[in-house]
Amino acid sequence: MKKKKRLIMRSVILAIMVTAIVYTLYNNFTKEARGQLAIGDKAPDFILSDMNGNTHKLSDYEGEGVFLNFWGTWCKPCEREMPYMENQYQVFKDQGVEILAVNVGEPEFAINKFVQKHGLNFPILKDTNKEVLNLYKITPLPTTILINSEGIITAIESGELPEAKIKGMMESIQPH
Repeated sequence: MKKKKRLIMRSVILAIMVTAIVYTLYNNFTKEARGQLAIGDKAPDFILSDMNGNTHKLSDYEGEGVFLNFWGTWCKPCEREMPYMENQYQVFKDQGVEILAVNVGEPEFAINKFVQKHGLNFPILKDTNKEVLNLYKITPLPTTILINSEGIITAIESGELPEAKIKGMMESIQPH
């Protein structure tokens, strides 16, 4: 009787493991087909609040270029690129280019401390439930998506950006 129970239990565990492996493989191999965002796509619209409680709707920025950056306070590459983003924001904010920096799921206290430490003036949006992160299918942080004045994605960059690259990216989405 004990051997039979053990056999059933092992069979159930094996079935669960096989199912998990099949699901993982399926997920990885169909990632592209499930709608990974691509250059040339219309940027999905969203509404998020900033640190002052103001709401930002992406579609309200049509007519401007948007430098959409996903980041976290714990992410060292994110922290290193933030001063460069701030420098370029000061140059481009009056030239039709907006930075929307989307913090992914962190408490306001941590975000505020980070913003004060780095003297950031561009809008910091709170994606508390990671809805926009999932909508855009962002995996590594930081990831930056450039959106032109028509709302079309023109670039998707993962990883830390040097200041010269940020400057070039902002120039590329500057309305003419």
